[in-house]
Amino acid sequence: MRPVTFGLNISLDGYCDHMTLNPGEELYDYFTSMMDDVDLYFFGRVMYQLMFPYWSDIAKDQSGTAGENRFAERFTAIDKVVVSRTLESVQGNTRIVRGNPAAELLKLKQQPGKKIAVDSVSMLPELITAGLIDEFNLVVHPVMTGQGRRLLDAGSLHEQLNLQLADTIVLKSGAVALHYRKR
Repeated sequence: MRPVTFGLNISLDGYCDHMTLNPGEELYDYFTSMMDDVDLYFFGRVMYQLMFPYWSDIAKDQSGTAGENRFAERFTAIDKVVVSRTLESVQGNTRIVRGNPAAELLKLKQQPGKKIAVDSVSMLPELITAGLIDEFNLVVHPVMTGQGRRLLDAGSLHEQLNLQLADTIVLKSGAVALHYRKR
């Protein structure tokens, strides 16, 4: 089966609001290199709308920094699935799934291919409970925001998930990239 990886930026105090974190070239290079092993993104609507059309516009007009442009080009080239009951249309190489994210991800996981990258905080508890997330890539930023969305809400998991640390990378910004695998 294809491995499924979950990745996200997070503040030191556990919030994952992308608007409060300060990415730099090194972080864009880190996430761009991670996409070498990914051939499908699995999004919820909120994350999809945060990422598009923003990144596809940067890829098209090369309006970002060098790191942002490389990230945007690679990111927009990868196929995507968005789980949404309300989205009416999506861009390019993206398709909409209307319901049952765990069943859809299981079906995709059983198909041949590279890793599937999940980028959805709202679906995370359901996908963990279904046993579908194999790896976690969290970049912890040296900032405390005191507000925003938490990675997991209290009581959202039915049982504890134990992980094994596979790799740690300390970025020049002080952010720490943590790669965990499910035990």
